[in-house]
Amino acid sequence: MRYQQLGSTGVKVSCLGLGCGNFGGIGSAPAFFGQGDDEAAAVALLDRALDAGINLLDTADAYGGGRSETYLGNWLAAKGAAVRDQLVITTKVFNPVGPGANQRGLSRLHVQRQIEASLRRLRTDRIDLYLVHEPDPDTAIDETLRALDDAVRAGKLVYLGASNFAAWRLAVARGVSDVHRLARFEAVQSSFSLLDREAEREMFPLCADQKIGFTAFSPLAGGWLTGKYTSTSYPTGSRMTLRPEPYLHLPTERIFRGLDALAAAARERGLTTDALALAWVLHQPRVSSAILGPRTPAHLASALTALDVRLSDDDAAAIAALLT
Repeated sequence: MRYQQLGSTGVKVSCLGLGCGNFGGIGSAPAFFGQGDDEAAAVALLDRALDAGINLLDTADAYGGGRSETYLGNWLAAKGAAVRDQLVITTKVFNPVGPGANQRGLSRLHVQRQIEASLRRLRTDRIDLYLVHEPDPDTAIDETLRALDDAVRAGKLVYLGASNFAAWRLAVARGVSDVHRLARFEAVQSSFSLLDREAEREMFPLCADQKIGFTAFSPLAGGWLTGKYTSTSYPTGSRMTLRPEPYLHLPTERIFRGLDALAAAARERGLTTDALALAWVLHQPRVSSAILGPRTPAHLASALTALDVRLSDDDAAAIAALLT
C-alpha cells in the first residue's frame, strides 16, 4: 500500500480507501435500506482491506439507514483498540435520517445530534475526519462551522471536510473559519474519474493553493470503468439498474467507443480495465486517496493491482485522450 499526506494535516491516508456505502443498503436511498452487503459480507471486505493496508474507511450516517456505521462499529469493536488506532474513520452528515423536518441538513441541532448518533453506531470515542455530505442552502455556513468547531474542541471530531462542494463554496467556508478562528475544512471529497474530470477546472487549483486534501469518490464512475458496461443491456443488480441517475449521460456511442479503447489499452499492459482507470486517478498529484466501493473481496483484489502501475505524464495524457 502507498500512503499520502492528507492536505496540510499530518495524517497519512492509504491511496485507496474503502467506501462503505453498500453496507446494509445502496448509499443513502431509503428504497434500498436492508439491501446491498449484509454484515458478513461487510466484515469480509473490511478484513481484506485491513490486510491490504487500507487505513481510510469511508461511511456516512445515512448509508443503509445507519446500518453502514453499525456494521463498521461492530467490526471495530471486535478488532480492538490496536486496530482502531491504525485507521482513519470518515463519516458524513447532511442526508435525511428520518421523516422529521429537522432530521436532515447542516443546522447546529442536526449536526450535534448526528455526531452523537455516529459515535454510538461506530462504537468509538472520536471521528477522525467528519465531512458535511453536501452544502445546505437553508443553513448559514457559520452556524454549521461553529457546531463543528465545538465538537472538535470537545475531542469528538479530529479533522473536518466537505463533500460535493463547488470550489467557491469551499473557499468561502475556509474564509469564514479563518475570520472567526474556527476549525476549517482540511479535505474535500468529490467525484473524479476518467469520465468525470470537473474537479480539474477549479477544485484542484484551490486544493493546490490552500493545501487541501482531496479524496475521489466514484473513481470507476459507478462501474462504467470496470468493463462491465459494453452496451445498454445492463447486468442485473448493477448500479445502472438500481441507481442510474448520476450516469444517465454516459451511454453514448462515443463513450462506448472510448471504453473499448480503454479496455484494449489495459490488455496491452496485462491489466484489467478498472486497474488502469484507477492507476490514472492515482497518478493525479492532487488526489490523496481514491474511495472504492467493491462488492466482493475479489473486486477489491482487482483494484489493488492498480497500486503496482506507474504511469508517466505522457501515458496519463494518452489514456485520458481515449475518453475525451
